[in-house]
Amino acid sequence: MGRLSVIDEIFLRSHRGLGTPIALQGLWRTADRVDPALLVRVHAALRSGPLGRRVIRSRVPGARRAWRPNVRADPILRAEGVVPVAGLLDWADAQGAGLDPEFGVGWRLSAAALEDGGSVVSLTCSHALADGRALVLAVDDALGGARVRPPGTHAPESDWSDARRQWSIVLRGTAAALRHGIPRQPATASRDEQPRETDRATHSAILQCPAVEWDRVAERAGGTANSLFIHLVATILWDSGFPGGTIEASLPVDTRDEPRVDNDLAMTRVAITPADTPATIRTLARSAYERHMSAPSGMPEELLQVIPDRWAYALSKGAGELDILCSNIGTLPASLRALGPHRCTGVAARAIHPGLTPGRLPRTRLSGYLCRIGDDYVLSLVSLDPARIESADALRESAMRAVSSAGLRAYAW
Repeated sequence: MGRLSVIDEIFLRSHRGLGTPIALQGLWRTADRVDPALLVRVHAALRSGPLGRRVIRSRVPGARRAWRPNVRADPILRAEGVVPVAGLLDWADAQGAGLDPEFGVGWRLSAAALEDGGSVVSLTCSHALADGRALVLAVDDALGGARVRPPGTHAPESDWSDARRQWSIVLRGTAAALRHGIPRQPATASRDEQPRETDRATHSAILQCPAVEWDRVAERAGGTANSLFIHLVATILWDSGFPGGTIEASLPVDTRDEPRVDNDLAMTRVAITPADTPATIRTLARSAYERHMSAPSGMPEELLQVIPDRWAYALSKGAGELDILCSNIGTLPASLRALGPHRCTGVAARAIHPGLTPGRLPRTRLSGYLCRIGDDYVLSLVSLDPARIESADALRESAMRAVSSAGLRAYAW
């Protein structure tokens, strides 16, 4: 089934405590109770689909870890009793615990009955298995939409061939980099204060807004739906009392040339000031998307796959982590607008951070995820700054202020 990419392995190391733990999550809300038999069928399709794989290690030095099919799956996790609507995101935040893409199962399907008579369904998977767009593709596949394939379905190389290729790239690339001098240790930005005592490292909010209004406001401001999204996330961080004069935003870029369930992305960045608007951010982002972040000092990124994990973590620590993350997942397939006969009243895609503690907070203060489903945009927010955003209520209120100031109507989940 092919081998792990450099990005796959960065996310795999985070599951071993070397980095910020990240899991991807799709959430579906319905107005009625979802048929348990339907969930069983979806569960079976996911188990035999592109998420059904795990990592295996090679004994050959330098050979990359590989993917192996894995039909094992955790049973559907059903919430006990009825979950209050106000507790929906607390329940969802807890669905990423215990994922293990190497020695266990890297994904989980969960469901809960809500007190308003509806349901919420969660699909959570390790970021080692998929990025945000890939999770959408995997669900589309399971729900009978477009068929996709897992990474590396071509005939794989032997471990010895892969190791020879990896070492050749690393040795040639390192020699070329060293001709420009000994690379400096990459600087890792840290927080400007110690985290205060708190029980939670993250808080979540999800807002849903009519797409026609979002697009109209963006156009009127001289921006795009995406630049309005970035502007809103930055505005929410400014509102929290962020101390810097500039917010640096990390922007994931989908680099797929075909539908494929893997981590097929690159990262770029923009710097935002309080004077920036959706129009100026549009210009900044357009330029940024033409250049991607690269390995430090020109070293070949494959180096991270042939050295011990702790060394690789030290060299890549904080990669892609800036003040905010703005991940635009795009328009979701029509298949995700319903679960069988159950029409979805809302669909969200985001990342969560299972096991993250206040003492291990990354540089990132606020993460935003945008997707369009049918006639709505859904903005998912995850705060990683408990010192300034002290609760989910505070995050939701700040987000509502930001969208209202922009001239948007939205409702919070």
